[in-house]
Amino acid sequence: MREIIDSHTHVDMNEAFGWFDPPESILELMDEAGIAKAVIMTYADAPATGKHPLEYIAGAVKQYPDRLIGFARMNPFYGERSSRLLEEALTDLRFKGLKIHQESITAVPYNPAVLELVRVAARHRAPVLFHTGDEAMSLPLQVARCARAAPEATIIMAHCGGYFHADEAIAVAEEYDNLMIDTSAIPYPDKLAEAVRRLGPQRVLFGSDGPGCNPALELRKLELAGLSERDMDLLLWENMASLLDRVKHD
Repeated sequence: MREIIDSHTHVDMNEAFGWFDPPESILELMDEAGIAKAVIMTYADAPATGKHPLEYIAGAVKQYPDRLIGFARMNPFYGERSSRLLEEALTDLRFKGLKIHQESITAVPYNPAVLELVRVAARHRAPVLFHTGDEAMSLPLQVARCARAAPEATIIMAHCGGYFHADEAIAVAEEYDNLMIDTSAIPYPDKLAEAVRRLGPQRVLFGSDGPGCNPALELRKLELAGLSERDMDLLLWENMASLLDRVKHD
C-alpha cells in the first residue's frame, strides 16, 4: 500500500469560537483514507490568542508522534514576540513549518511583517503555507509578490488558488521556482493534472484541509486526475517528506 502524507489539516479546541476538532477527529479520517501522517495546524493564530495554538499543536504531536507533524499558525503583528515564538516553535518544539492565513490576520502576503516571519522560516528551511483563494488578500498574484521578495523561502499555495484562481496559481508558480501548490479543497481534477504537467510533479503536494474536507474525497480527486503511479508517489509522500527532512531545528 502506498504511504501518504497529508500536507494540510487542522486540529483545535476552542469553545468560544466553536472549534471542536481534537486530534482524534483528523486521525479517524486519516485511518479511513489510509493516510499515514498529516501536517496539523490550528484555526487560531499565535500569539493573538496567547501561546495556546502552539501549545495545542505541540501537545497533539507529542501524543501522536508517529502520525502528526506540527506547523505554527502565526499572526505577525506582534513584532519581536511573533518572531521569537516562531523561532521557539521551529527549534524547541521542532515544528516543521509556518502557516499564514491572510484573511485571518487581515494582511497581504507581501506585508513587511508577514515577510519577516517568512524569512525566519526560510532560515530554518521550513516551508511556508499560505491560504489562497478568491478572497481579497489571498490571491495567487499577491503570494507571488511574497515569493519574489523572499526567494530563499519555500512557499506553498494552499488550495491551488481556490475555485476561481487556479489558472492564476499555476501561472505564478511557473514564474517563481520557490512556489509550490497543494491540492486541498479545489474541486477540479483537470486543474490538478494541468498543474502537474506544467510545474512538474515535484512541486505539487497532496493536502486535504481536513477535517473540514474529507481526506478520502480529496484523494479521489487525484485518482480522477489520471496521474501516473510515479506522479502519485511524489504528490502523496516524497515531495512533503523531502520538505520536512530539510528543516533545521537550530
